[in-house]
Amino acid sequence: MNVTPRSLLICLAIGIPASISAHQDHVIEPVPAAAVAPTAPGYGSLGFEAPKPGTYALPSLGVAADGIVLDGAGTPRHLHDLMSGHTVLLSFIYTSCNDVNGCPLATYVLGLVQTPISAHPLLKDRVRLLSLSFDPARDTREKMQEYGNRFRQAGFDWQFLTTAGNSDLHTILDAYGQLTLPERDAEGRVTGNLAHLLRVYLIDEQLRIRNIYNANFLHPEILVNDILTVLEGE
Repeated sequence: MNVTPRSLLICLAIGIPASISAHQDHVIEPVPAAAVAPTAPGYGSLGFEAPKPGTYALPSLGVAADGIVLDGAGTPRHLHDLMSGHTVLLSFIYTSCNDVNGCPLATYVLGLVQTPISAHPLLKDRVRLLSLSFDPARDTREKMQEYGNRFRQAGFDWQFLTTAGNSDLHTILDAYGQLTLPERDAEGRVTGNLAHLLRVYLIDEQLRIRNIYNANFLHPEILVNDILTVLEGE
């Protein structure tokens, strides 16, 4: 299924709900109940029976773009080098985004897929998760690693990336159609929050985009079934 994001998710500094981090070693302060409802389907059961892997097709949506990023050691790397030879789930996030249906949703759902991927013989050595910040000024290499350690299971191939600056970043964002806008308060002052579309990309071992997920369809069961559909069809 090819999903096109429909709504602009405004990232508000309201905190991450306790449900996001309940399975983690690090506890993150919850937000008021009124601030977290309604939440996206990814936080609960799917609500319908997902098509079984291999019973549907995910045709190529085009070639995934390349770009220069900084890995966990601060080393410049080509995105294509990090993707090549793996089936990849690529998310664009920033660590201070606290709209529960924005970046925290992407990180939460990717956190959940680690267990079924690790347990599946076809997936465990072929899937890589990449989370790239679109806030390089604040999301330094150290900040991204600190953030990633809250969610990454020991030994799992999930890399948290940033860029050296806005030039490298916007080359990538433009290629993926990822628009970000600084949020301003009533007096026109920049708040530090970013308005953006939530998108997570499924990319195959040949660097082809096979699906794009928004908040309405970003669910661990769908992701795992789609990855199996891609790998079983190769």
